[in-house]
Amino acid sequence: MAINPKPTGRGAAILDAVRRAARQEQFLEVVAAEQARRRFEAAIDRSPLDAQSLPLAAALSRVLAADVIAPVDAPPFDRSNVDGFAVRAADTAGASDGAPKRLTLNAEVIACGVEPAIEVKPGTATAIATGGVIPRGADAVVMIEHTELIEDDAAPAVELRRAATSGQLVSYAGSDIARGETLLRRGTRLGSREIGMLAACGLPAVDAVRCPRVAVLSTGDELVEPGRPLKPAGIYDSNGAILAAAIVEAGGEPVPFGAFPDEEVALETAMRRALDTCDLVVLSGGTSKGAGDLSHRIVSRLGKPGILVHGVALKPGKPLCLAVIGDKPLIVLPGFPTSAIFTFHAFVAPVIRARAGLAPEAAKTTTARVPVRIASELGREEFVLVSLVAGEDGPIAFPTGKGSGAVTAFSQADGFLAIDALAATLDAGSAAEVTLIGETERAPDLVIMGSHDVALDVVVGALAERGFSARTIAVGSLGGVAALGRGECDLAPVHLVDPATGLYNRHLLTPGLALVPGWRRMQGFVSRPGDARFEGRSADAALKAALTDPAVLMVNRNAGSGTRVLLDGLLRGAKPAGYANQPRSHNAVAAAIAQNRADWGIAIEPVARMYGLSFLSIAPEEYDFLLHEARRARPAVQAFLDVLRDDTTRARIRALGMEPAAK
Repeated sequence: MAINPKPTGRGAAILDAVRRAARQEQFLEVVAAEQARRRFEAAIDRSPLDAQSLPLAAALSRVLAADVIAPVDAPPFDRSNVDGFAVRAADTAGASDGAPKRLTLNAEVIACGVEPAIEVKPGTATAIATGGVIPRGADAVVMIEHTELIEDDAAPAVELRRAATSGQLVSYAGSDIARGETLLRRGTRLGSREIGMLAACGLPAVDAVRCPRVAVLSTGDELVEPGRPLKPAGIYDSNGAILAAAIVEAGGEPVPFGAFPDEEVALETAMRRALDTCDLVVLSGGTSKGAGDLSHRIVSRLGKPGILVHGVALKPGKPLCLAVIGDKPLIVLPGFPTSAIFTFHAFVAPVIRARAGLAPEAAKTTTARVPVRIASELGREEFVLVSLVAGEDGPIAFPTGKGSGAVTAFSQADGFLAIDALAATLDAGSAAEVTLIGETERAPDLVIMGSHDVALDVVVGALAERGFSARTIAVGSLGGVAALGRGECDLAPVHLVDPATGLYNRHLLTPGLALVPGWRRMQGFVSRPGDARFEGRSADAALKAALTDPAVLMVNRNAGSGTRVLLDGLLRGAKPAGYANQPRSHNAVAAAIAQNRADWGIAIEPVARMYGLSFLSIAPEEYDFLLHEARRARPAVQAFLDVLRDDTTRARIRALGMEPAAK
């Protein structure tokens, strides 16, 4: 019996790496999110950090570490509330338009910052400005509008046509802030008003809870610092910037350590240095089952009590690692941006807020209808990011459709809903509680759902210049038609050809809908420049060559998109190699070809040019908009229609290589 020799050298190393990647040993124990939270909180100190003295200019948004006792009165003296005359109230008794009282003016004018020198004696008055010190003898102020200056040979005088009461238009010393009272209490978050109060008492600085210093590290061989050129298979380190900003929002002070390759010694050295200099350490990446992931192994030898949780029954967020080294929390977040930010807000932000002296953040929620079925994984509580649009019966929550690796998923969503770990699906039409992300904003003026196109960004930008907000959700042409039918959007961009007539989009019209012409764009066969299999051929010949060569790999489009409908018509039932690869955009098709992950596909000309690809024209297509006639009169819809006719907008669309429809 022949015995295969054992691989040696590079072959053995590759096999070893594959075996390590296939193992599932890295998760110590996958636990429920609430159990993970209890373990973590039981092992850490959540009390506010020690105090530090800060000048008022640096104290905004910080939390007071101790009560502030007013050292002075505010105002520090009795002062006038208006421009007028300081008088003795008794001298004004009975004054009226018919029987004015005449008082001799003292030889001074009390402006702000001027200390009075002359006593107001019976029968006299002193001119005073708003904020001026009430002089000795006076107990009231009469507005200048209720007086008349008398200038004759005698001493200057003033006639009063209103009687004054004692204390009239006077703010007494300490009436705003009294010396010795508690001005602000411990735990108060300092805003502009509170800082104004401190300044009014003459305090140049204040004792505030120290902001927790949070080390931010990223790890992964694939990471490239923003500003540097991307290497093959590289991605920019967005997590470092995202987490640093989120730390500031939570009340902490981020300390960027940078991105590290999966190199054990360098990463361990950085983590130990972070533990020495910071209050918390947050690292993203290196927690899942990939062969290069090593963060948890390093954490396991940094000190006691060590790793408390590695693996949480959450989606996204399963690879989360929670540890405490000495008395310092160390959290290793998943590497995918959406997973990282979800788990940061769930497990890290509350700790930062507590240590900064801030109260727990109250979640804002709303109930919304989910129009489509959402499949979920049993055994893991799943969070689904959604966009909210206004429906006739209340908000509608539409899943964004972007995975945990999407950088924009969290920032472009309005909120998220939770699917229970024991549920396999959330049925279409279900009512769900949506936790809102960030500040609650008004609903967009216009909702556009359907096929996406680069020129649509031009139109939406022109709308924004006119003061209208628009939300675009890319669901494909057929998805847009369905959403329009359910009343979930105002406009549905479409580019679907009727096989029977060869006309675009007109067959989609039903009662109550109108077709708004958009622009014409060219679809074509896309390949890499210099590919001898397609170079110099027509689109038809290139397609035939692709279908007859088994080594050629295509990239498809998602079902329901207009490009997919066109492509299936060209293939006439054939399903060549790569047919199952179905990205959702022209950009994704172009990227796959440019990066040699596929050899050909169908995309629009502007995108092919953007990626430096060869383009062979197949057919022009019409990119139009289906409109609910009942919504035509809305100001935002009217603005959209005006923008389509605007010469500047049309010129911008032409610059992208498309031809706007006739006005």
